[in-house]
Amino acid sequence: MWSLTWIDMLSFTQLFPSKPLLDVTAEMKAQNYTVDRMFRLSEQFQIDLGLIPMPPEFWEKSQFVKPTDGRDVFCSANAWDFYRPGGVRIKMCATVSMSDLLTVHHEMGHVQYFLQYASQLVPFRSGANAGFHEAVGDTFALSIGTPSHLAYLGLLKNITNDRESDLNYQFATALDKLVFLPFAYIMDRYRYDVFSGKIGTDRLNQGWWDYASKYQGIAPPTPRGEEFFDPGAKYHIDADVEYMRYFIDYVIQFQFYKALCDAAGHAGPLYQCDINKSKKAGTLLSSMLSLGSSQPWPIALEKITGSRRMSAAPLLDFFQPLIEYLKTVNQHNDDVIGW
Repeated sequence: MWSLTWIDMLSFTQLFPSKPLLDVTAEMKAQNYTVDRMFRLSEQFQIDLGLIPMPPEFWEKSQFVKPTDGRDVFCSANAWDFYRPGGVRIKMCATVSMSDLLTVHHEMGHVQYFLQYASQLVPFRSGANAGFHEAVGDTFALSIGTPSHLAYLGLLKNITNDRESDLNYQFATALDKLVFLPFAYIMDRYRYDVFSGKIGTDRLNQGWWDYASKYQGIAPPTPRGEEFFDPGAKYHIDADVEYMRYFIDYVIQFQFYKALCDAAGHAGPLYQCDINKSKKAGTLLSSMLSLGSSQPWPIALEKITGSRRMSAAPLLDFFQPLIEYLKTVNQHNDDVIGW
């Protein structure tokens, strides 16, 4: 509905369809994966980096799948810190799929952050900023989702490190990561402009679709007048949850990723990096996570990246081969950029 990700279009838009599809859901099911195994795999990834294992209470009291006893639960994935020793949990209704495997790593990143700053005073037991908390698990997921790591797990067969496979991987990642950025931007841009009065109460719905058209390049399938309030169908709008954290996340996760790849000694293109089992990468990440919010976020950012400034340069570096390829295709086809 929101076009915040286009990953479901991959099956018919993959650049080189003769190459294996990078969605390993079918292989996970063929190997009889369970949701518990997905969480255990995520924990092992963190342990292999030298990070903190999940405490026993996490395994005893978390909800990983939708209850089958008739209880009606809110299934949106969340991680929780109860501010006492071992008091961390995840609530999720996971299924065996690649998308949920990546979500598991995202939520487990939140929990690792909880554990890392547990020794801080309570006022400082939070992320350096809200975007940091979201970016930790997404950084893990960038590594987990690489073809090389999926092959390491035995989920991707007949892997080839050729240009076409690399472009397929970058394209699949772009359908999620790049597509999300304009959506995340308009979420709070819309809300700020409603609060300021720039978008009046007589055009609350049209104001939303104006931004969706301008920044995302999408339009509703049928006319949507002011008798509708489409943005209110998004939880974060009506629950007053700021969304800039996610925009920041999708930028700085690539900064974190590059810093950890450098620490791990990765020498190839950024999109090929897998930090699996790198204790040096884990030590660097831990040095930032353990600060919590006891230092201003630029200092926390400097701790891991060496810079106090957020930068989209690593994101652009990650996708640069894809960008150059698409420019060439557009020029060859005489395509018009934009809408």
